[in-house]
Amino acid sequence: MQDLRKIFRYARPYRCDLFAAVGLIFIECIFEMVIPVLMSTLVDDGVPTHNMAVIFRQGGLMILCAVLALITGLLYARYAARFANGFAAELRMAEYAAVQKFDFANLDRFSDASLVTRMTTDVTVMLNAVNAGLRPLVRSPVMLCMGLAMACVLSPRLTIVFLVTTPILAAVLAWIVTKVGPLYGRQQSAVDHLNGRIQESLTAIRAIKAFVRGDYENAQFDTVNTELSDASTETFRYAVLNLPAFQTVMYTAIVCILWFGGNYILVGTMSVGQLTAFLSYVLQVLNSVMMFSGVFLQMSRSLASARRIREVLTETPDLANAAAPVDTIPDGQIDFDHVSFKYNAKAEKSALSDITLHIPAGATVGIIGGTGAAKTTLVQLIPRLYDATEGTVRVGGRDVRGYDVNALRDAVGIVLQKNLLFSGTIRDNLKWGDPDATDDDLWAACRAARADEFLSRMPDGLDTDLGQGGCNVSGGQKQRLCIARTLLKHPKVLIFDDSTSAVDTATESGIRHALAGLGSVTKLIIAQRITSVQSADLIVILDDGRLHAVGTHDELLAKDTIYKEIYHSQMKGGDADGEAIRR
Repeated sequence: MQDLRKIFRYARPYRCDLFAAVGLIFIECIFEMVIPVLMSTLVDDGVPTHNMAVIFRQGGLMILCAVLALITGLLYARYAARFANGFAAELRMAEYAAVQKFDFANLDRFSDASLVTRMTTDVTVMLNAVNAGLRPLVRSPVMLCMGLAMACVLSPRLTIVFLVTTPILAAVLAWIVTKVGPLYGRQQSAVDHLNGRIQESLTAIRAIKAFVRGDYENAQFDTVNTELSDASTETFRYAVLNLPAFQTVMYTAIVCILWFGGNYILVGTMSVGQLTAFLSYVLQVLNSVMMFSGVFLQMSRSLASARRIREVLTETPDLANAAAPVDTIPDGQIDFDHVSFKYNAKAEKSALSDITLHIPAGATVGIIGGTGAAKTTLVQLIPRLYDATEGTVRVGGRDVRGYDVNALRDAVGIVLQKNLLFSGTIRDNLKWGDPDATDDDLWAACRAARADEFLSRMPDGLDTDLGQGGCNVSGGQKQRLCIARTLLKHPKVLIFDDSTSAVDTATESGIRHALAGLGSVTKLIIAQRITSVQSADLIVILDDGRLHAVGTHDELLAKDTIYKEIYHSQMKGGDADGEAIRR
């Protein structure tokens, strides 16, 4: 219930709609409760004596009550829909905003598919719970109390049937709810797995076709699809017992009431109209209990979704600003002082171990190392995508934890290893770097990134639509656009995480030449090719998360065996490739 209280705070802007909807339900119940009383008079006084005045009067009042109940029901639907959809919209917005505040460590705790499910399916479950549950949640107790009261007025003795059948029905329905509740959590987890498989397959559809792995992917999808089907079937197996249990108790109660009520009519202690009205209240009371059980079934499912939504909303970003953060970064000087890092506090081995490194402002630094050497991890500590587990990372002479996070990240430009572009035009994507950039600024950045070469050939130029994820441009073109976007930030520190791997050597050389003109900007280049970093002021070699060697190209070539091996293997490989091409 704490989960529900937490997320229903987001319904506060729509409280007036909620109160209006609840009030209309009360009015509707009153009109419906009056109808059996009017019907009783009609049956007892109008029908036996063919008193048309009574028949028309009571019938007219019944029709009027029915029409008024219909009108209030329609008004309720309007206010309830506004409340439910507004609440769902606020909930989705709150989740989305919470995810935007997540740090990398927070994102590591949730899969992409799980976050998508929590913002879509789980919110839809809450929406349906409000839409389907608000009316019976209010109506059921009202109808139950009113129905019992009216039934007692008509026949206190027959009301004993209620006192026997209603607890039995409530106990059966409570058992069903306790069985179904945990199964809904399993069902939502199965939805996560299904969404994850679909998302992964669609993202990698080209690779699947290239490797002819469609049958394998179908088998994988069948596994998660069967998991969801089995979970849903088991849940339905218990949930479906709701209606048979209700019908069994209801018909038993009706038979008992007709039996005893018939005897009361024969002895003259009860009229036919009273028995008819009593049966109407019986059905209303039992139906209220049934509706209430339906609410609890829906609530059981919504509790599972509410818990998942609450986990997103209450997830605290690992990286927080200092009490009085500094928002000005003086320059791009970078210092690592005995820095160690673990992705998980419980991990036995550190991803980085005891890194001590000084990088002057404006320097160009190449970072190389084998796969898993933690090159990317090292540079991610600079803009505080993660915080060092031990030691201190400084930018501009100050501990990065002393800066405002947004100001720090704004001063550090990163061209990620995975090139990400968004739906929209090239202009829209480039303006992520500088929303106020002019066309001249955009073209200048594109020239520096050598993106102008292909942009000038496009009919729409900067207004070319990139498609979803930049599917309308090649991998090398994506890289150059991402570089241009980052240059528009005018950062003090510029990080290239293997960001020129998809471009040819001539284009890469042109980009390096353009970067050389950024004298005041500190440039960190992670690369696999020696040619990408050999002209750097400093080359850092990482090996298994440790600082292996630091120096210039000539220094490392003279004294470091690892660098020498990499250099000679790549140069030899380049010659061999050249000979192969010539052949």
